[in-house]
Amino acid sequence: QVQLVESGGGLVQPGGSLRLSCAASGGTFSTYVMGWFRQAPGKEREFVASITRSGVVTSYADSVKGRFTLSRDNVKNTVFLQMNSLKPEDTAVYYCAAVSDFTVRIAARQYDYWGQGTQVTVSS
Repeated sequence: QVQLVESGGGLVQPGGSLRLSCAASGGTFSTYVMGWFRQAPGKEREFVASITRSGVVTSYADSVKGRFTLSRDNVKNTVFLQMNSLKPEDTAVYYCAAVSDFTVRIAARQYDYWGQGTQVTVSS
């Protein structure tokens, strides 16, 4: 059983940056594909980014491509989502997810483990 704990959310002005972290425990971190999803009030949960076991391959939603960067540290059992040039439409609860797999996954139903989420608010 894998436990995921997100951190790093908060309030930031448009154009600002935040770095989210997701710390994993209880499993072999290097065997999991990791993903980030977000859910805004009244909207469905949507894919943000995913990264393979080794960290070599990443995939991003078009809405964040060029602004967000996903990376992982398999020694620290942590993934990082660096978010730059934030926009008000990025406001949401951000969730970290994990699945034992080989390729990036973009559908929420493909993930087995989820964190509790961290709030990101982009507002002036």
